[in-house]
Amino acid sequence: MKQSLKRSGLALIAVTLLTGAASARPAQQAQQSPQPPTVASVVDREISGIEKLVVEAAEAMPEDKFNFTPESLPIPGDEYKGVRSFAGQVKHIAASNYFIWSPVTGDKIPEDIKDGNGPAGLKTKAEIIKFLKDSLALGHKAAATLTAENMLQIPEKSKSPRLYLATFGVAHAYDHYGQMVEYLRMNGIVPPASRAKSD
Repeated sequence: MKQSLKRSGLALIAVTLLTGAASARPAQQAQQSPQPPTVASVVDREISGIEKLVVEAAEAMPEDKFNFTPESLPIPGDEYKGVRSFAGQVKHIAASNYFIWSPVTGDKIPEDIKDGNGPAGLKTKAEIIKFLKDSLALGHKAAATLTAENMLQIPEKSKSPRLYLATFGVAHAYDHYGQMVEYLRMNGIVPPASRAKSD
């Protein structure tokens, strides 16, 4: 008799716990449901996507090849004279990010950025990659300012709406990322985004 009461009591506790856990799940799921996307979150996601690609590509190029340009390759009929080096591509993306995204954030463009080539004083791979990462941080800051109400406003010192500027920074970086990929391939380096998981 005591055994069967004990079993019944344990069964009742188990059923109560299971029922309670089951009824708690919908409430927990409701609390964990994802927030609907916003203009800011969608643009920020796009910036994160290109950020991963360009930073990983920049980090993949060895220091001793960071100033590589295809001008040095013996390709018959080539038209590479005067093209940007790999380092030049990275600096150009970063400098352009400042010109494109600063009007959105209201930040002043750093004084050492005079044009789309970036600061002349940046020479090492580490310095250039830091410059790139800092410029992408400005992109995230720009994305965070966007709302459905202000995305079509034209900021001071610009002729384009805020949304256009925020997304153009991404499009521009993709253009130069394609060139970075070619430079990596010309040096026998598989771009990180193209590597198999075992590479």
